[in-house]
Amino acid sequence: MASDPNQRSTEIQIDGQGRGFTDITPQISDWVVGTGVENGLVSVFVRHTSASLVIQENADPDLLLDLEDFFSRLVPDADGKYRHSQEGPDDMPSHIRSALTLSQISVPVLNRRLGLGTWQSIFLYEHRTLPRPRKILLQVFQI
Repeated sequence: MASDPNQRSTEIQIDGQGRGFTDITPQISDWVVGTGVENGLVSVFVRHTSASLVIQENADPDLLLDLEDFFSRLVPDADGKYRHSQEGPDDMPSHIRSALTLSQISVPVLNRRLGLGTWQSIFLYEHRTLPRPRKILLQVFQI
């Protein structure tokens, strides 16, 4: 099957640091620039069920801490109500957090740049407490 010159894809790996947010905008942006796509759409998809993607403010780190505090109250670890706990007390809570957020996002590409707002970044949101590598698929479509 011939490749489509109007789309490109790759997979990146993010070595997580445990529960919390990792700004992956630079890796995505660098890849998009390298594709040569002027205008289009980039799809970002996390290939895991206990991590997710969010677009959030990148200026004040307290915002991300407040988000994590909120999710910790909303979905506490090991509260004794979960049947699924094969991988530890954060197992089922990680899946619930993932279900409440996103596994895929799309961002416009304008003039070879991500069309994010001034204070926006794309974050991998790790829901597990221990660090683990995460795979993210990127696909860009040229318009």
